Amino acid sequence: MHIDGRVNAEVDAGVGVVFGVVFFVTCILKDVEATQGNITRIRIDCAYDGTDFHGWARQPGLRTVQGEIESALSKVFHIRPLNGDVPVHLTVAGRTDAGVHAREQVCHADIPDEELERAIGHLPFDAITSLGHRLPFVVPADIVIRRVSAAPDGFDARFSALERTYTYRICDSAESDDPLIRRFVLRLTHPLNMQALTACAQLIPGLKDFGSFATPNPGGTTIREVHHAFWHRTPVQTDQFGQRTVGSGLLTFTIVADAFAHNMVRSLVKAQVAVGEGKKTVDWFADKLAHPRREGLTGPIDACGLCMEHIAYPPDDQLAARASAVRAKRSASEIDQNGSTRDSDHAS
Repeated sequence: MHIDGRVNAEVDAGVGVVFGVVFFVTCILKDVEATQGNITRIRIDCAYDGTDFHGWARQPGLRTVQGEIESALSKVFHIRPLNGDVPVHLTVAGRTDAGVHAREQVCHADIPDEELERAIGHLPFDAITSLGHRLPFVVPADIVIRRVSAAPDGFDARFSALERTYTYRICDSAESDDPLIRRFVLRLTHPLNMQALTACAQLIPGLKDFGSFATPNPGGTTIREVHHAFWHRTPVQTDQFGQRTVGSGLLTFTIVADAFAHNMVRSLVKAQVAVGEGKKTVDWFADKLAHPRREGLTGPIDACGLCMEHIAYPPDDQLAARASAVRAKRSASEIDQNGSTRDSDHAS
């Protein structure tokens, strides 16, 4: 009896430790599912000028978009990690690199209701509405908070997304050069051949290995499915003084896919620009798509012209199913008809 009692006590203690570890890990998991009653998942729609950021993702000692928004949320919620409070963690629809901009970015965070209520203060609103009023005044000027809302059931900023749209803007004429937008466009000294650019863009859509234009994440691939890709020149318009309006004459490359590999968009643009400048041919670009291999002219172009424009989500009643399907794809890697594996990394 004494031995059995000791064994039972040890088992009880072991079970207690296991449950303690499980609880701790659950609290710090990056994509922990919000539970009803004590945690609320909030959705934040934002935009930013990426010029002075080292990308989206938090990095020690560097200024990042994620770091600034998480810091602002901590201030609003009076969260003090040094006092044992759990820091706010954001999950984003698509990570952007250093110098890349976003006109539309979406992220979510799971906030304990007790902390969320602290956003009210003396405001005559509910907690989420109060947060939407306070947060825009706490983030730095190069970040804009467009909307704060309670996330629908099943919503995941990253895994629920259907597709992401990026643009790359180029100024290729002195007449269209404008200092007001110099941080958001690539300046070139000679006009590009629009016909050649269009011919290249028409080759991009579809399920392909973009290994000539992207770097795979560890254990990942560069196979992606692009839905749309095209070039467009903004019509030239003038104001009442005869000057070109902001953005007139700019070249814009637009690309839409469910996900992008690292440096994929900027590398595609650089290669197409080489064709548009007459340094390479459309046939060369087609060969790079058909036979993935990296070289100097298929590296990434300057970040300044790249901007995340839009993230599309399914209707609310399909959010959870979409997230589950994407998670399963990432876990088990989708196989195409040639036996190649695919994954869904969201960096670009």
